[in-house]
Amino acid sequence: MEIILGVVVVLLTGALLVVIFEYRVRQPDVIVLYEADGQIGIRKGLLYPRHFSLPLKRTTSPLQLTIEAAAIGNLLVRIKVIGTAVPSANHIQSLIRIGGWGSDAVTRAVDQVKILLQDLIKEYTESSEINAISSPAILKHLKAQAGLIEERFGIELIALAVESWEPVDPDIANALSQQEEARLLEQAERLNHQARIAVAKARYQADEEIAIMEHALEMKRSELKKVQFESDAELARQRIEDELARSRLRLAFEKEELEVLRNSPELLMLTPQAAQLAEASQSLKNARTVISLTPQETASGSALFTLFRNILEKETEPKDKA
Repeated sequence: MEIILGVVVVLLTGALLVVIFEYRVRQPDVIVLYEADGQIGIRKGLLYPRHFSLPLKRTTSPLQLTIEAAAIGNLLVRIKVIGTAVPSANHIQSLIRIGGWGSDAVTRAVDQVKILLQDLIKEYTESSEINAISSPAILKHLKAQAGLIEERFGIELIALAVESWEPVDPDIANALSQQEEARLLEQAERLNHQARIAVAKARYQADEEIAIMEHALEMKRSELKKVQFESDAELARQRIEDELARSRLRLAFEKEELEVLRNSPELLMLTPQAAQLAEASQSLKNARTVISLTPQETASGSALFTLFRNILEKETEPKDKA
């Protein structure tokens, strides 16, 4: 029994030693690869057997290139490109195929990516005029191939930039610098002209709006004057109509008065003219009394005056006969 227990203890101890010696704990920044049936896979567990796995760090690998390429006309340019790369978890098979089964697989794959980037930059410059080359254009051309790089090499470019580019010949560099300076000056002058034109347009629009507003104000004033004139004309017409109405009433009253006197001549003795005549006859019995009638007093018409004269003649006839 003791022998069996001893064997079990030895076996357990050996197994524990094997586990401790063979298995490792996977770090968070490490991809653990394994091979099965000719395919490369990624282990997801926390422990992995070190002799049957390949751990690859997912830390970034720097990428820096200085390339001399020829533009159209065999004009050499020097281009500096910088960036960072990491292994692509979606294309591990391509990464191992390019970099091999080893801890330096990422470094080897990045070296192959550098060669491809050099070819891409040379391809771009050889089909471009030197004055048409620019950092954004180069970067756009390289980023257009980022998907192809990840698929072929298993490397993901998480950052890529064109640090600088310049012609190798200093005379050409000076000529391009002068050309760029002239372009900037021309652009600045064009912007100044556009600013002046914009100011002139704004002033013209403001003057036009002011003129329209002044015209509208003048039209409003004219309409108000027209309304005031019509109101004044209406008031004047109303006053004239009222005056005509009063004149008609006065004329009707005078006609009625004349008709009463015509029908009753004796009432003429009660008129002011008759009172004047009586007063004159009492004060000057042997004198002729002259009665002067003003135009206002004779306004009742010649008929009334004639009637009054006839009455006076009738009153004086007996005295003359006597």
